[in-house]
Amino acid sequence: MWRFLRYIKDEILIVLGTASSESALPRLLIKLERLGCAKQTVGLVLPTGYAFNLDGTSIFMSMGVMFIAHAYNVPITFEHQVGILLLMLLTSKGAATVSGGSFVVFAATVTSTGILPVEGLAVIFGVYRFMSMAIATCNTIGNSLATVVVARWSGTFDTQRAHRHLYPERYPDTAREDARLDDGDLLPDGAGNGDQRPSAVSFKRAGASH
Repeated sequence: MWRFLRYIKDEILIVLGTASSESALPRLLIKLERLGCAKQTVGLVLPTGYAFNLDGTSIFMSMGVMFIAHAYNVPITFEHQVGILLLMLLTSKGAATVSGGSFVVFAATVTSTGILPVEGLAVIFGVYRFMSMAIATCNTIGNSLATVVVARWSGTFDTQRAHRHLYPERYPDTAREDARLDDGDLLPDGAGNGDQRPSAVSFKRAGASH
């Protein structure tokens, strides 16, 4: 797990800086495929997880509801908790992964319950920027790890290839390619299934006939 987090550390830092998991999506699509996941699996699981597997958003909404209830001394019975949980399961799906999207969904959920005071949203909004960084990071790690798990479960994961990227100290050539990718070269030599990147692209100007 720690080696996997080290492999996507640059994407995690990008998400921490932007407070949005969308900013790291293009790089994750490339890096997870390079790690050994099949292209079809990455293209299906990762974007789908961005819409329906928002772990950080779910944790934030559940903790936010309990915080407001305790801060304003609002008693919540077990039936209320189950009802709010079911409501959050519906409202959190498809929540925007841009910065601030989770708070909009959370505010709509709190308002629709009719149990919690709406004034409590202002308390959370004051520190939401820092919470948004944690939410986006949790979403990114969860979706990336889920992609690897689904790829391995479906038999479309190359274990040997992943071993080369997760243990760079043993494979210096692979480590250099990963370093180029981290520096912004999204298509280093040897990317994909052994395909070589063309050294140059030539453009031909079509002559106009008169």
